Parts: sequence; structure tokens; C-alpha cells
Amino acid sequence: MSKEKVKELFHKNIMLIGFMGTGKSTVSSYLKNWLDMEEVDLDAMIVKKTSMSIPDIFEKYGEAHFRDLETETLLDVQKREQLIVSCGGGIVLREENVEAMKANGKIVLLTATPKTVYERVKDSKNRPILNGNMNVEYIEQLMEKRRECYLKCADIIIATDGKSVKQIGEELVQKLLA
Repeated sequence: MSKEKVKELFHKNIMLIGFMGTGKSTVSSYLKNWLDMEEVDLDAMIVKKTSMSIPDIFEKYGEAHFRDLETETLLDVQKREQLIVSCGGGIVLREENVEAMKANGKIVLLTATPKTVYERVKDSKNRPILNGNMNVEYIEQLMEKRRECYLKCADIIIATDGKSVKQIGEELVQKLLA
């Protein structure tokens, strides 16, 4: 299917959610180029708006403040259409965020096993939730805590383990248009 057809049929935002390391940024970047749509990374917007890194925001102001910034940024983004939005892993923890995403978008949950997530994030210093807990067991526990929130709000679910970004992108578009 042509990218023009996708844009013609799909006027809402594509909201990518999932645990850190499931491929949200990689997939949104691929879709941006393939579908010629604008890509928005909520975490990057927060970093730009505050002139602080996510770990610094967590350290200086705490997680609750970061979540407030995340909600505020999401609500700004949702005033626009036909965006590919890469959301932070914890965006689903607030019901108001889920409602905002549903109102103007399709929520696509990207999943991966704890082992895959670990392999993808183990060298990152920008994962404040994992500070001091960079191991498969901790990742698995945190994923399990959030699992129900992710599943409850997802319109589409795509497992990313062992797939190329092209395969994930094609599966996502097929499911969006189904």
C-alpha cells in the first residue's frame, strides 16, 4: 500500500507505547521516513523544553514532576494530527494520558521480552528508572507491574523480538488499516 493511501485513510496520530527498549524511537523514525509523516518524541520535547536531561529531571525534581511534564507535553501534541508519537515508557501510568491518546490517536503497544529489553538498554545512561537495577530480573518485575496498563489501553500490539524495523513497520501499518 502506498504511503499516500495510508495518510489518506489514517488521520489520527500513531501513538507508540511500550516499555523502554521495545523499539518506540527506532520504529517512529522508520515510519517518519517511510510514511512521510512528522515524528514527535515526547521525551525529547521535554528535554528541549526544560533544557535538562530526563535523569537530571528525575534527580532534581522527582518522578512525579517528570510525569506532570509528560502529561503537559502530550496534551500539547494531541492538538495536532497525523503525527507519529513516541511516548515514554511510563505514559500509561496516568489515566488522563490514556484518554488523551485515545481521543486523537491509535495506541500501538510495542513489546519485547525482558532479555531483549536488557540487551537493548544495558549500555544506556538515560534510563533513570533502572539506575542501580540494570538486570533482566528487575526489568521483568517492572514490566509486569506495567503490563496491565499497557494491555488495557492498546489498540494494536506488536512483538518486536527478532524482527527488523521494516517488518515491524509493515505489520503496524497493516494492523492500522485493518
